[in-house]
Amino acid sequence: MQEVFNKYINYLEAERNASRYTVRNYTTDLLGFFNFLKTKGISSLKEVDRHVLRDYLSHLMEEGIVKASIARKLSAIRSFYRYLVREKIVTANPVAKTSSPKLDRRLPSFLTPEEVVRLLEAPDLSTPQGQRDRALIELLYASGLRVSELVNLDMGQVNFDTDEIRVWGKGSKERVVLMGKPAAAALSTYLSQGRPKLLGNKKSSALFVNRYGGRLIGRRVQRILEKYASLAGINKRVYPHLLRHTFATHLLDGGAGLRVVQELLGHANLSSTQIYTHVTKSQAKKVYLSAHPMARERDDELED
Repeated sequence: MQEVFNKYINYLEAERNASRYTVRNYTTDLLGFFNFLKTKGISSLKEVDRHVLRDYLSHLMEEGIVKASIARKLSAIRSFYRYLVREKIVTANPVAKTSSPKLDRRLPSFLTPEEVVRLLEAPDLSTPQGQRDRALIELLYASGLRVSELVNLDMGQVNFDTDEIRVWGKGSKERVVLMGKPAAAALSTYLSQGRPKLLGNKKSSALFVNRYGGRLIGRRVQRILEKYASLAGINKRVYPHLLRHTFATHLLDGGAGLRVVQELLGHANLSSTQIYTHVTKSQAKKVYLSAHPMARERDDELED
């Protein structure tokens, strides 16, 4: 089992160009599945059938694992067995007809425009760290970047002539994201003033660097956002992906088309983008009053 597992992980990295996060999650999920098989006395991958999988799913539910995590674990096992079939290690995929648990559809949370302004104004622009932090918050909100994409950015990927950034997202897929004038201005200030001070005598291709001159990591970006959310008095959990949610929500509220937002986010499927079609109550009311003829007449009467 271990030898086959190692070959599969190499396949994910070399042929599928899976991100390190995907590899990490698949590794954890598959090792958990293997441990379960050992407790059941199953020593061969060929012995796994739909009854074993049903027992595994029941075990996960008894352990209190949430539906989303169960679905992810099942997806990892399904992908693993597709690989085994392809390599002729097993003859059939026992997971092919096993359905994932139905997930509760949760709408993503997001910041209001006023909260975004407060967050952006929180960094101290008289310090190199403050200039860097203002630039990265501006960029997360202006572009909808994933935090992994943000911290992996190199200097050569930014084009100030077109206010564009070339990004390699999930599965090493390339896309171009845009940045508005405020984000471009904040980034320019950081690059001309803050970044040289943070680098000191060191050299780095990384766009965002820490106070020691090394590449900024995702965990640090999380702490930066938590710090400024507290300073800004924002009473909700603020994290990198929340700014991605905010980016998509504000674009759609402003009238952007779903396909445009899909392209900017780098979603492979439109269904991933459709969750952002929720709107705030004020926006929904505004659209209703402007679109429904009887609503307009009633609104005019009230004003009179």
